Amino acid sequence: MTDITVPTLGESVTEATVGKWLKSAGDAIAKDDVLVELETDKVAVEVSATSSGTLSEIVASEGDTVEIGALLGRLSGANGKATAPAAKASPAPAASAAPVAGSDKIVDVAVPSMGESVAEGTIASFTKQVGDAVSKDETIAEIETDKVALEVPASADGVIAEWLVSEGDGVTPGMVIARITVGAGAAIAAPTQSVAPAPAASAASVTEGRPVAPSVRRISTEAGVNPGDIPGTGRDGRATKADAMAYVNSAPKTPAAPTTAKASRDIGPREERVRMTRLRQTIARRLKEAQDTAAMLTTFNDVDMTEIMSLRKQYKEKFLEKHGVKLGFMGFFTKAVVTALEEIPSVNAEIDGTDIIYKNHYDIGVAVGTEKGLVVPVIRDCDELSIADVEREIGNMGRKARDGKLTIADMQGGTFTVSNGGVYGSLMSTPILNPPQSGVLGMHRIEQRPVAINGEVKIRPMMYLALSYDHRIVDGKEAVTFLVRVKEALEDPERLLLDV
Repeated sequence: MTDITVPTLGESVTEATVGKWLKSAGDAIAKDDVLVELETDKVAVEVSATSSGTLSEIVASEGDTVEIGALLGRLSGANGKATAPAAKASPAPAASAAPVAGSDKIVDVAVPSMGESVAEGTIASFTKQVGDAVSKDETIAEIETDKVALEVPASADGVIAEWLVSEGDGVTPGMVIARITVGAGAAIAAPTQSVAPAPAASAASVTEGRPVAPSVRRISTEAGVNPGDIPGTGRDGRATKADAMAYVNSAPKTPAAPTTAKASRDIGPREERVRMTRLRQTIARRLKEAQDTAAMLTTFNDVDMTEIMSLRKQYKEKFLEKHGVKLGFMGFFTKAVVTALEEIPSVNAEIDGTDIIYKNHYDIGVAVGTEKGLVVPVIRDCDELSIADVEREIGNMGRKARDGKLTIADMQGGTFTVSNGGVYGSLMSTPILNPPQSGVLGMHRIEQRPVAINGEVKIRPMMYLALSYDHRIVDGKEAVTFLVRVKEALEDPERLLLDV
């Protein structure tokens, strides 16, 4: 007897709703058959069978709320009556593999963890095709998320036997996307002509009466189309998220169609329509989710950079000679932020359901712009690092980001984020939170401005600071106090040395 349980649903997601059972008690089940769909506020998750057998019991009913690890049902051992699903066209981008010797072993390739608060990604490209020989840990596919391009390694030496997804499909951590043939027969596995997909009219008829995935239902509702009209290429003819997006993008726009979605407008001769990349679509969606989820508010202050700039000018050569890194502003700002976070712990916290999690560590994310988009590598334990250590780590992370060598581990676990729009010339901005964090500090360009000092007008190098915060956790008084403490530490750097 094998228990069917709720898998990990992603960072900060602790529960889901049972959407629809695709199998009934007593049904014969083949390994990797999708049994049930779970819905969360972030993603739809398919739970597959880990072995062949019979679905002997359904414990959680449709509509039930279940937590991670909760029992959904039970699968009894193979009884000789279970039969594999009928053969169907593979959604792979290339031909399917020919049958191999019975002594061969099939190894699954699953989506690895994508990082904190990342519950789904998109298949960007395949670097190997069906029939290609691969070595263990060799990259066979790339997945795009809103934070990083993730490489999927081969799980064993062998030959790509089957792709279970297509480019553009949405995937979740732990989802099986490919199978590799390992064994003597793998060396002689050869690609054969894949089954041609059925015409759209035939495929549409297959959709009648089939289950509809939550992602497909959401896309069709937003576009104002009937999900039953979407041709399906998934298991048992079911429509996948990629099928729905392709259908919506290619379907003719009819004025009479009942839709609440904004229709694409006609473009003029001096305009060009370019489809957003998957990464940019994900970034757009995630940023909008941050606005919809948190009660974001921004407070501002300005800081006189005279003392910091004087200190840099006086010690920059000795600093470089001793530590091997340049003395920049980020080291000072990071240490000032840590000092303020220690006094105002709510800015270093996050909401988890009806609880608040206070972080007693200070892992500061530093936003870095790259050609593919914005990434936020994390500098660990900044309270224990010197200014030189912080500068060195920021330099290392910046190089890795620009070279495309950041790993998931480099971007997990941040408790607060610093974004320096000043390097691009920004005078003032309202930065967006990096969920599930409750605070982000925006730095801006340094500008010579007249200020009143002891009754006299002086020209000083001034910088605007912006703190965006989650008002559900952080009160206005706390936010203002936090920003004042950062300002005080920067205008009087001795505070950082004396810890006052």
